[in-house]
Amino acid sequence: MNPLNNVVIFGATSAIASAVARRLASSGARLFCVARNPERLESLLADLRVRGDDAAGERIRGLAADPADPATHADAWTAAREHLGEVDAALLAWGSLPDPATCHDSVEATQEALRINGTSAVALLTRIAPDFEAQGHGVIGAIGSVAGDRGRQSNYVYGTAKGMLATYLQGLRHRLAPAGVDVVTLKPGFVTTPMTEGFDRSGPLWASPDSVARGILRALRRGRAVAYLPWFWRVIMTIIRAIPDPLFRHLRL
Repeated sequence: MNPLNNVVIFGATSAIASAVARRLASSGARLFCVARNPERLESLLADLRVRGDDAAGERIRGLAADPADPATHADAWTAAREHLGEVDAALLAWGSLPDPATCHDSVEATQEALRINGTSAVALLTRIAPDFEAQGHGVIGAIGSVAGDRGRQSNYVYGTAKGMLATYLQGLRHRLAPAGVDVVTLKPGFVTTPMTEGFDRSGPLWASPDSVARGILRALRRGRAVAYLPWFWRVIMTIIRAIPDPLFRHLRL
């Protein structure tokens, strides 16, 4: 089991990451939170310090920086390590859901979606992996999506970014395994977050950020290679991936 005593969260103000941070703070963990918006970050840190009984901010700190911008990665990672010392876990949790119709005929929108949801995470993983490898323990988790399991007309640009991230994580997992470092691909399904506000969220497949956060922490502790959140998405995506292409192309998914 991986300890989660010293944890850095990139994209900490996202709904899922905030739920993870609240659970960790309540357990007494030392946290370093990185997020783009300074006001939202300060609000989150204040809440976490109350939950973690850390009024002086000795255990729970953060840095306002955009994790989707690789130019910020070196300073953010250095600050996290200075605060935490050896890092037990790093969670990458930022992203955005692009408008599919806009991406269909906009090179710029497509490139931006791939940067935010894919290549920026790969850049950060490239930055932090050598330090985990050198310390010889720890766990790296990155939030992907079930959308990356198969290209579908409804969101294939977003799915492309998450599929790329999943493949990168698979290779990184293979590379870091001899060093004793776990790499976890986290694949949420439908989650009731601000990113999905425009969707009909009344069905049984929707999960709350807190329930997904609980699953994330379980997967990080156990060092699971791939965690579908909730679990039933593994079954759903296995079926979707198995549909023959001649049939699949006629489905509206």
